[in-house]
Amino acid sequence: MKRNLIYIVFAILCALNAPVNAQNVVFADSTVIYNKAMADSAYAAADYATAIHIYEHLLSSQGEAASVYYNLGNAYFKVGDIAHSILNYERALLLSPSDDDILFNLELARSKAVDKNATVTELFFVRWYRDFSSILTVDGWAKCGILCFIILILCLTLFIFNKKSKTKKIIFIFALLSLVSTILANVIASNQKDKMIYRESAIIMDPSVTVRSTPSTSGTELFILHEGKKVIIKDDSMKDWKEIEIEDGNIGWLPASAIEQI
Repeated sequence: MKRNLIYIVFAILCALNAPVNAQNVVFADSTVIYNKAMADSAYAAADYATAIHIYEHLLSSQGEAASVYYNLGNAYFKVGDIAHSILNYERALLLSPSDDDILFNLELARSKAVDKNATVTELFFVRWYRDFSSILTVDGWAKCGILCFIILILCLTLFIFNKKSKTKKIIFIFALLSLVSTILANVIASNQKDKMIYRESAIIMDPSVTVRSTPSTSGTELFILHEGKKVIIKDDSMKDWKEIEIEDGNIGWLPASAIEQI
């Protein structure tokens, strides 16, 4: 009897210490286990409030995932919450910058916002660099950098031990290209990582907010922004106010409560 009791206690302890499956997360209500499939089912059944609730919990408990942010953006779009829809599409795009579905739905949500994005003229190489860097994720560029570095080492090794001058010239060219590719891949990966860490962009969440010349309600009113508008945070040093910039270069201060960082 005592031996059976020991076995039972041991089994309970093992169950309590068992790792949680990556797709199953226990939330505040310990009697319910939520997973992405449940959220997707709720979305498919047009129960968007439940889908939003589960997606939000998955993100807070499991960590960030582009697919969850994307589905959450879709759910918010269905209930007419354009600001949260754009916010989550932007977060999804940050993790998966080349996803055409995210890009399409983000543009669709932006078209519903009051404030449209101003057309900004860019130098061709700036646009080229932005488009090129979005081909891979930060992990993809990091792996690409490692692969190029390995190729560089192999080329240098062949260059040292090869005695044919013509072959050495070809190997040297490949080594040079590998060096440039290694540097470029690491620079892009570093830039994308900085974007994910510092999150300098934000979305206006209030229906409308007045941007002022100083961080005070007594500051001069400069212009008004509406929900869903994307801004760049220029000064994040104050708790209650943030200095922001929009794409046309206009700068001003608004309450920190009016925005949410991407």
